[in-house]
Amino acid sequence: MNTPQITAPPPAPAADSGGVLLRPSKGRVIAITSGKGGVGKTFISANLAAALTRRGLRVLVLDADLGLANLDVVLNLYPKLTLHDVFTGKCELEDAIVKAPGGFSVLLAGSGMVEYSRLTPEVREDFLRLMGQVVPRFDVVLLDTGAGISDVVLFALSLASEILLVATPEPTSLTDAYATIKVLATQQQRQLVRLIVNQAVRPGDGRAITAQLQAVLNRFVGGGAAAGDAKPKAIRLVHMGDIPVDKAVKEAVMRRQLLLLHTPGCPASLAVGQIAGRLVDTVLRAHEHA
Repeated sequence: MNTPQITAPPPAPAADSGGVLLRPSKGRVIAITSGKGGVGKTFISANLAAALTRRGLRVLVLDADLGLANLDVVLNLYPKLTLHDVFTGKCELEDAIVKAPGGFSVLLAGSGMVEYSRLTPEVREDFLRLMGQVVPRFDVVLLDTGAGISDVVLFALSLASEILLVATPEPTSLTDAYATIKVLATQQQRQLVRLIVNQAVRPGDGRAITAQLQAVLNRFVGGGAAAGDAKPKAIRLVHMGDIPVDKAVKEAVMRRQLLLLHTPGCPASLAVGQIAGRLVDTVLRAHEHA
């Protein structure tokens, strides 16, 4: 099977955040991120939340794409209160959390707010305080982060015990996915990242892509476990599943509806449900008994 070749990009500049992996609660905070925008990250976050809710979990999706939020667009919500209002003390946390179609809760961020485009001490403290409040209230918190490796994105990722990285088979997406994984390994000492391949054309594409990415990481990133070695420890990729190309996805997005509600029996909906099941079995239940 032919898969796109992944070219290792030059080393990324060090960000002034994300150096410490905070992990506020094992297995209960899952960040959904991507190296490149436009790969369906927010679409997956929302539909994955609906699939987890169907399994009886109390789920919160927190829009951590500060300043360029679009979770409200995907869910066709028009919030009167947002994360910005919580941070500025204009409302209580409970007032800003709303129910989304699909039965899960969401905490939406305002869009286009320049003050959240970089990580200031105030934004850091606000976010840490917020996480301390929301994590105990839900079975799982999904952080829908921005794309790339900005300091704000890396800080949001540092709050999560698990990373779900979304990529497509396109070479640019895979190259940016590699760069993101490399930063997570070097700056946060991550040893495991879970991969979802969206818009897969053929069965098996995701496993082949995961294997190829793993080979590149083994060659250029992993290995340095000895004391004083500048290289990070080896990082392992886990293929969580593929979401196939499906015309029902575009229809749901254009209608601003959850795919699992719009076309629950389509191939992409079934794939999201399978990924939710793997998350429950391999992440959430495993950490319950850890």
